[in-house]
Amino acid sequence: MTTSARQGDKGSGIAAPSLAGQADGAVKLQLKIGGMHCSLCIESIRRTLQRIDGVQSVQVSIAHEEALVQYDPARTSVVTLQQALEDIGYTVREPDQAEIFAQEEHDLLEARHKAFAAGGLLLGASAVMGVMLLAVAQVPLAVTMGVLACVALLGPARLIVFHNGWQSVRRGILNQDVLVSASALGGLLGGVAGLLVPALPAGGFFGATVFVLAFHLIGGYASMLVHVRASQSVRRLLALEPPTASRVGVDGSDVMVPLERLAVNDLIRVRPGERIPVDGVVAEGASAVDESLATGEPMPQDKLPGDRVIGGSLNQMGSLVVRVTHVGKDTFLRTVARHVAEARAMKPGILRLVDRVLLVYAPLVFASSAAGLLIWTLGAWLFAGQPDPLRASFAALSVLIMGYPCALGMATPLAIIRASGEAAERGILMRSGEVFHTLTRVRAIVFDKTGTLTEGRPWLVDSLALDRDAQGLLRIAASAEGPSEHPLAQAIVNAAHAQGLMLVKPTSFESRPGRGVIAAVDGQQVVVGTPRLLEEAGVNTARLRSLQEWVQAQGQTGVLVAVDGHAIGVLALADRLKPDAQDAIQGLRRLGLDLILTTGDNERTANAVARALHIGRVMAEVLPDQKAAEIRRLQRQGVRVAMVGDGINDAPALMQADVGIAIAAGTDIAIEAADVVLVGQRLRALVEAHELARRSYRLTVTNVSLALSFNGIGVLAAIIGLVHPVWAMLAMAVSVSLVLANSFAGRLLPAKRSRRPAQN
Repeated sequence: MTTSARQGDKGSGIAAPSLAGQADGAVKLQLKIGGMHCSLCIESIRRTLQRIDGVQSVQVSIAHEEALVQYDPARTSVVTLQQALEDIGYTVREPDQAEIFAQEEHDLLEARHKAFAAGGLLLGASAVMGVMLLAVAQVPLAVTMGVLACVALLGPARLIVFHNGWQSVRRGILNQDVLVSASALGGLLGGVAGLLVPALPAGGFFGATVFVLAFHLIGGYASMLVHVRASQSVRRLLALEPPTASRVGVDGSDVMVPLERLAVNDLIRVRPGERIPVDGVVAEGASAVDESLATGEPMPQDKLPGDRVIGGSLNQMGSLVVRVTHVGKDTFLRTVARHVAEARAMKPGILRLVDRVLLVYAPLVFASSAAGLLIWTLGAWLFAGQPDPLRASFAALSVLIMGYPCALGMATPLAIIRASGEAAERGILMRSGEVFHTLTRVRAIVFDKTGTLTEGRPWLVDSLALDRDAQGLLRIAASAEGPSEHPLAQAIVNAAHAQGLMLVKPTSFESRPGRGVIAAVDGQQVVVGTPRLLEEAGVNTARLRSLQEWVQAQGQTGVLVAVDGHAIGVLALADRLKPDAQDAIQGLRRLGLDLILTTGDNERTANAVARALHIGRVMAEVLPDQKAAEIRRLQRQGVRVAMVGDGINDAPALMQADVGIAIAAGTDIAIEAADVVLVGQRLRALVEAHELARRSYRLTVTNVSLALSFNGIGVLAAIIGLVHPVWAMLAMAVSVSLVLANSFAGRLLPAKRSRRPAQN
């Protein structure tokens, strides 16, 4: 902020670039993709689309189930791209439509119902198994267990087995859906065979099928409960636009019209306290306008005729008549909305730990099943002279049942639920499961300035007096500014009250929009404002020039004061650092993270904040899309990036970053775009979040190891053809119990640290 903070910035508006196409004729297509079941689907979709002639790049987000495709429309079409995805079993629809959120809520409710149904089947199968152990009426009980298995397979689990599992096989993906499908079908086949061949335990195979499907459904609900979150960011952003505008007619009368009916060059009236509906240029009036949503600048901008204004910004004081310059998709807010939507699709994915494990584990299970079959057929024939088809079948089917680790589907969700609880105690809201794992890999953190590292409003930081003491300078200036509603004037008055100064009500008062005030205080003429205002009042400001330049060098805003034609001093105003900003930055630096400051504010102010916090790299006067572009540049270099911000101008960057971290006191759009929300506004919580994520990841690794241990040993044992299916059920129950106990035993962070008093 320069010294002339109240001076209008005529001709220095913010452009709203269009992303409709690229310079080389390529266009971008954003698609919502249904049927993505694991992070392995990312490569399947990318591989399919990149085979199509004309496709230049493909970005896929598993978290938001979206793809952003850049292609040459002269060589391929939207229909071709959509058909290619549908051919491999995915569903395609336009993104950001109202039914998407409703569908997510419906899917979550449906998963809950299936989990409850699975729990009932699990209890029923356990009861039947308990009776079977008494060795009474085995065949009727086996048939009863078979009925339960068929109910589970054809009821709540039918989509998993007959749709998800099949589609994954079609795509060449071996994931949990494939494992559970093979295990369930193997158990069902073994049970049917057992009814025909008494040597095979039909009840055990049927029971294992119920257990496998039930645990998978319960784990699926836990996973969906953690991962599903509303993708309402674009709609939250567009909600800032008023639905109507007051259009000024040729006769000067005002008529309320929908925004869709506004055209370029229309005149609209914006009253104090209203948001400016669309981008434009001030035609009449003067006011202070809060444009922090676009610039990140905490100081309000005084607007005079000829100055540009941004749709969505807040008119604070006087009435304005604005000539419309941009409407519809070309307005600033709609442009930022496109940036947010694109960033959501371009957000880098992460191959989840479970999926990385399954890349190795799933092939081993199927190879072991084949090995069991071969050992007791070809192997037995070669070494014993006679194959054993019964034991071969028993071994192959038992391996498939033992191979599905039921606790695997709960390993990550339970670790996340555990960590989320501790995070909430510390005012840290983790909004997705991936963030716990991604945050441990972050190597650079990009900070917004205003409202993030600073408090986001002007404060008096110094009174530089020439002819009187500092308190005398502040008292006379605050008395003159008393009737003013300008935010800078209010900061001066508040500072005087905080110091206990007795103010005098001026006998006359005149506000000069964009420049300052002239008032009569104690019989003296007091001028408070910009150099231009003092010069208009006949005051020689030369003696204040050095003070003014020093204030500017500190990145502060200087307000000049004169009494009876003599310049007497400068009041320095600035946005203050948050109390714990220094501590937080030092803690992050100790973790070895690269820290970057990016802001829409001017370079002087940005550099002053960076110097105070010892942040080496600064990007000033950047637009929202430029913040996101800088993060993409770092990501292309292989750097995992976190973004910390609170404003609308931060939303595209928050969405683009590997981990977006929002301050809860910020705008709704920033909060919705983020993966982590700092509810208590403590910046020190950033350090705690990183430590919590690191320990949560270790807990997940332990859970996955526990989930696989019993089943891995069981697979090896099942190859010999002697492992009864009841042992598979026992392994499932024990592994789930161990994962539960491991997830909720002890604390991830020392309890004493959670008692640290909150800093605001």
